[in-house]
Amino acid sequence: MMTEDKSLIAVQDDWRQQVPFVVPTYNHALLQKLGLTSVEVNQAIAQTLSGRTVGQYREGDDLIPMVVRAPLDERSRQQVIGSIKVYSQKLDESVPVSELAESVGVVWDDAMIRRMDRQPTIMVQSDPAPGILTDDAFNSIRAKIESIELPPGYELTWYGQYKASKDANAGLAVSAPYGFAAMILVVVFMFNAIRQPLVIWLTVPFAVVGVVIGLASFQAAFEFMAILGFLSLIGMMVKNAIVLVDQADNDIRAGIAPFDAVVDASISRARPVVLGALTTILGVAPLLMDPFFKSMAVTIMFGLLFATALTLVVIPLLYSVLFRIRSPEVRP
Repeated sequence: MMTEDKSLIAVQDDWRQQVPFVVPTYNHALLQKLGLTSVEVNQAIAQTLSGRTVGQYREGDDLIPMVVRAPLDERSRQQVIGSIKVYSQKLDESVPVSELAESVGVVWDDAMIRRMDRQPTIMVQSDPAPGILTDDAFNSIRAKIESIELPPGYELTWYGQYKASKDANAGLAVSAPYGFAAMILVVVFMFNAIRQPLVIWLTVPFAVVGVVIGLASFQAAFEFMAILGFLSLIGMMVKNAIVLVDQADNDIRAGIAPFDAVVDASISRARPVVLGALTTILGVAPLLMDPFFKSMAVTIMFGLLFATALTLVVIPLLYSVLFRIRSPEVRP
């Protein structure tokens, strides 16, 4: 199925090609009559062809195995198996394998069988074709493979980028709440109040609008790297909001009218907030060309672009609402 899919290339598995095996069929009645077993015959064949380790020779720090086997010219002959002799204690003489084997056939079998958790496992893998995203290539083949009816005892597990992203997201789901809780507590302890942290954190959900627009425009998925980018975006938004709210609090404590203090704080903090956002956006812009970091770059760029407007517009509005600040021209 992978080979026929045009969006996949370099299809291969980790068992590689099969190799030929020589499989002799023994005359078990004759073996029993001679007092031999198939194990003894196989050991004699293995000793002649592959060799048998009988000891080790030490040379300095190296241990060199001592192997007993037939000379190369005897092992390379076509009829070598038939000429191998097996010693029979019952006859007190050696018997050639050609008299013990009814036939010697060649079969093709797997030379390597990989296992995971003691289960024989074959891993089939491929790469996305040039110009095709990994997620698109995965989605094009996933339904076809999952539709295969597996025999009893068989199971299918997806690895690669899909499994890595899934495991990473599971790890984030466990640790992210602790990180958010720590960030919220830090802001609460810094202002020693509740309303200022509410102003700051109520603006965070609005950043999703910019993220959605960016991901939809670039046809990028909200996967693991995008989640990392969104977490970074939240930190940038909180930092900008803290700067603006703290400036408004300081102006009010300095005796400036609350409404003027909020307006002046927004105007005075506009330049550092905009410049900080602009430098960050330009810094991650080159990552748009990288398929792996594309979603993260889009999330940070569009989210931060929209978050900058939130910082300069929505935060003063929420601050005025929560602290009940009115314009001097407006009378209750």
